[in-house]
Amino acid sequence: PIKVYSVGVYTNDDVAGTIAALPKSNKEGALTKLRESIKSTSKTSTTTFLLKMSFKVGAEKMAAAIAESVDPRTSDKGAVETLKQLILDGVAAKGAATP
Repeated sequence: PIKVYSVGVYTNDDVAGTIAALPKSNKEGALTKLRESIKSTSKTSTTTFLLKMSFKVGAEKMAAAIAESVDPRTSDKGAVETLKQLILDGVAAKGAATP
């Protein structure tokens, strides 16, 4: 498969420091901290993700490519579908090409 995107994670120093202090083997702890920071309503705890496309591609193709790459890494197939829908919704909100 052709890599058509990159993903950046942006967060504040507190969240980044907490994650950096975890052992590299504690992936679940890092993901939990990221989830908490995303759900937080605090102005000081913000985490965002940026998808950067290498070339023009439609929302459906982008969402499918990312879901396909994430799918083998999780047993929660519902979460993969949720991710796909979040990507479609986010792209549509920015006015990009959607189905």
